[in-house]
Amino acid sequence: MSTKHLFALLNSHIEGDVEQFLSIALQVAAQEARQGHAEEAEKLKRLVQKARNQQRSGRPASGQTPIPLARPRGELQGLVESTYPKVTLASMVLSENVRERLSRIVRQQQERTRLRDHGQAPTTHMLLVGPPGTGKTMTASALAGELHLPLFTVRLEALFSRYFGETAAKLRLLFDQIAQMRGVYLLDEFDAIGSHRGDPNDVGEIRRVLNSVLAFMEEPNSTDSLVLAATNHVGILDEALARRFDEVIEYSYPDGQAARAILERRLGNFKLSGSWSSVESALDGLSQGELVRAADAVVKDAILEGGSKVLPNALGRALQNRQTLKGKFRRR
Repeated sequence: MSTKHLFALLNSHIEGDVEQFLSIALQVAAQEARQGHAEEAEKLKRLVQKARNQQRSGRPASGQTPIPLARPRGELQGLVESTYPKVTLASMVLSENVRERLSRIVRQQQERTRLRDHGQAPTTHMLLVGPPGTGKTMTASALAGELHLPLFTVRLEALFSRYFGETAAKLRLLFDQIAQMRGVYLLDEFDAIGSHRGDPNDVGEIRRVLNSVLAFMEEPNSTDSLVLAATNHVGILDEALARRFDEVIEYSYPDGQAARAILERRLGNFKLSGSWSSVESALDGLSQGELVRAADAVVKDAILEGGSKVLPNALGRALQNRQTLKGKFRRR
């Protein structure tokens, strides 16, 4: 073990950052493997996995925030926002296909040591595509919640700099954190850096960023972080980049049955006082996010008016307002 790793281990121990401590231990394991000490490396990996299993079984009760909370440090503080989501896949209304694929990824992450015993690696890079408001961002939170990991949301706009080389340096910091600190990393609006190389409107800095990301996708992920890239515009992504994702999951607007399930869940104790058939025509083409906002609007009115139920015509108006607003933006 190098002096650098020893200092890092002691520092993380002093600060009480268990996740960072275990991540550094994995770096040491990777170093041992590169030096041909496969047996020692495997022992270290198993010890880290055992420690994480104990953490998971002894995590705080529901409603409490795990301590310590992993936070980005130094220059990463302006690039990455960290949270510890409590939502899970069960709280989402998903198609069976999407739910099954996400559940499979969670299981792979939970049993990654077993996979490695057979020469396989868990899924670590995912591309989420679909219209705005269809659940891509919430998926990142749900996966973090399922795995009891921090969610790191990357502010892509903060990556770019007018100074040559500074953007690449920031990317290196981000890639190092992903490799060293296990978590779920969300790169939202990924098309900002993943657009076609050679596009007439492209600039050199964006092209360099894309090349850096392509190289990063080939690097080993020693901590098994989940990297999620989300985009509303899959058509403009560079094909070479899209091919490097382990999974590409597509989201779409909910059908009538799913839309009703979303509304019922969001209305909670405020049941609809009439038939759902009266609002069905207003559901078509609305995203999950738009349905949630419509439900919230009528619940707020019901609370202020002292009611215990939601009237169908009130919900219908709220849904129609979302349709009208969506139509105005679509025409632009």
